[in-house]
Amino acid sequence: MIYFKFLFGPLIAASMAFGSAVAQPITKIVVPFAAGGGTDVYVRMLAQEMTNRGTRVIVENRPGGSAVVAADYVAKAKPDGQTLVVSFLGMLGTNVLLFDKLPYDPKKDFTSVSQIAYQPTIMVGRSELPYRNLKEMVEYAKANPGKINRGSPGAAILSNLAPITFERSLGISTNHIPFNGDAQAIQAMLSDSIDIYGTSITSSLPHIKSGKFRVLGVMGGERLPQAPDAPTFKEQGYNFEAPLRYYLSATGGSPKEVVDKLNRAINEVLADHAFIERARAIGMEPRGGSPQEMDTLLSAEIERWNPVVKSLNLPKSDKQ
Repeated sequence: MIYFKFLFGPLIAASMAFGSAVAQPITKIVVPFAAGGGTDVYVRMLAQEMTNRGTRVIVENRPGGSAVVAADYVAKAKPDGQTLVVSFLGMLGTNVLLFDKLPYDPKKDFTSVSQIAYQPTIMVGRSELPYRNLKEMVEYAKANPGKINRGSPGAAILSNLAPITFERSLGISTNHIPFNGDAQAIQAMLSDSIDIYGTSITSSLPHIKSGKFRVLGVMGGERLPQAPDAPTFKEQGYNFEAPLRYYLSATGGSPKEVVDKLNRAINEVLADHAFIERARAIGMEPRGGSPQEMDTLLSAEIERWNPVVKSLNLPKSDKQ
C-alpha cells in the first residue's frame, strides 16, 4: 500500500488538479465587431487580465448586422451566465427602430452585468482633405453637396447616429457607408474609399499619431489627452456631445450569483491602476459599476437617442 501511494500518489494528485482545472467554467465574451478594432482590443485586454486573476475568459468576434448577429447568438445561448456580449445603445436600444424585425428582444433576452468603458465619439478625416477641422468640413459640405463619403462601424451605432443628427441640424448631408466595425472602416480610410469617419479615439489613434488621420472634432466636454490639439465640437461653435458607453450583457435568465461574481471580477480589473493606464494609452476610459447602475445609464441613453432616431425617419432595414 505504501509503495502504491509512493508510486501513484503524485499522479493521482496531478490528475485531480487537472480535472479541477478542466471543470472550471470558461466565460466567453462575444464582440459584435470584426477583430482588430478599438473595442475588440480593449475587450481582449480586459479578458486577459480577468484570466490572469483566475476568471477564465475567451473572446469571440461575431460581426454583422449592426450587432444583430452577436446579440442573437448570445440571446439564444444557455442562460448560465457564461456567455456575454459587448452591448451598447444600438444593440439594446435603437436597433428596435432601425430593423423591421429583430431576432432578439432587447428587454427580455439579456441580463445586465456591468458597464466596462466610456469615451466620446470623435470625427476623423484623412489628413490630405481640404478641411482641417469640423467647422471647415461643414463649410465644405455646404459648398460641395454629396462630395463627402462618411463611414461608420454600423448603421445603428452611436458613431453613425450622432453625425447624422449633427448633419441634419445644420442642413448638410454626407454619403453614409456602414462597415462591420472599426477595422474595416479604418482600412477604407487608409485606401481613400471614405473621407471622414465617426468613431472613437481608440481605433484611430495609431493613424492620428502617424499623421494619416486628423481629428476634426471631439463630441465630448473636453479635449482628449491623446489628441490635445483637436478641438471639441463646442469649441467650434456647436453645442453637441455624444458619449460612447460600452457594457457587458449576459444571456437573459442567467443566475444572479454568477452575474454578481462576474461583476466583481470585472470591476476589480477596471479599478486596477496599471490596467487604467494601459486602457488610457489606447484612448479608452475604464468605467465599471453594478448591474443596476448599468441599467440606469442604458435607460438614460435610450431615453435620449430613441426619440432622435424616430425624428430622423430613417428607412428600416429587413436585413440582419
